[in-house]
Amino acid sequence: MLIATRELKYLTEGGTTISVPISLFAPEKNDKDWSCRYTIGWPDDTESRAIYGVDSAQALFLALQGIGTDLYFSDYHETGRLYFERPGSGYGFPVPKNARDLLVGEDKRFEG
Repeated sequence: MLIATRELKYLTEGGTTISVPISLFAPEKNDKDWSCRYTIGWPDDTESRAIYGVDSAQALFLALQGIGTDLYFSDYHETGRLYFERPGSGYGFPVPKNARDLLVGEDKRFEG
């Protein structure tokens, strides 16, 4: 079940703005642990991942960090043209402590 979405924007070199939708799904229990799935609709492909935790809270938290990590380590972030509210303001997703040096804007201000 879809539980949250966010729409980022990517400004191409040609000046066209492309939507980059992010979808987060409710954690699901399996025999051993919990998984939480998310998708990122990159301009060239849709990435889908499942993150696992010992319970639903951990799976959800790790999935949010997974989104943040995927965003900050992407080639799209590297260009400086991927944004949420405005370029350079961050994306509003957490990252693990060892990736906080990559944060920009409001993400850096609140999480850095």
